[in-house]
Amino acid sequence: MKVGIMGGTFDPVHIGHMLAAEAALEGCALDEVWFMPSHIPPHKHAAGASGAQRLQMVERAIGTNPAFRTLDIELERGGVSYTIETIRALQERYGEHEFFFIIGADMVNSLTEWHGIEELAQRLTFVGVGRPGSVIDKSKMPIYLQPRVQLVNMPQVDISSTDIRERLQNGQTIRYMVHDHVYDYIKGSGIYEADTR
Repeated sequence: MKVGIMGGTFDPVHIGHMLAAEAALEGCALDEVWFMPSHIPPHKHAAGASGAQRLQMVERAIGTNPAFRTLDIELERGGVSYTIETIRALQERYGEHEFFFIIGADMVNSLTEWHGIEELAQRLTFVGVGRPGSVIDKSKMPIYLQPRVQLVNMPQVDISSTDIRERLQNGQTIRYMVHDHVYDYIKGSGIYEADTR
């Protein structure tokens, strides 16, 4: 089975994440995409949603797509999770799967700075998701990395989780920026409401 891993804080998950996952699914002929919320140390991110809330939002966002599922391995582990540690654990558990790690096309150029990148390149393929016309110059990459990077296009959507949280803090709408089920969950739980204390 060909499985894409979509990592991130997903605080909250938004339509840009969904479009990137769908573009990778189609562009690389993947069987599934697993959304993997990362752990956030409390001292670094006190104002956002908890791990359980972020997982709940992802589950609500992907519930209607049978090719999407959630993976809570980094939330369970806690602490700082390096991708290499997560992929080792996944390959131990799912040795028969071929893994693809989905990232923004803009991150491809910094892959050489990732912890354990040479081992990662042996273990999986990176999928850089970008707007039409995004260019990755593979000739500037180390030889070991060149065949391990693919680029797929997705519709350009200028939305970030930070922007969504700021809009909510300012009382602005986020309708259509997130899945309807995520919108209802956020409005019902008041996760990102301005602190009035």
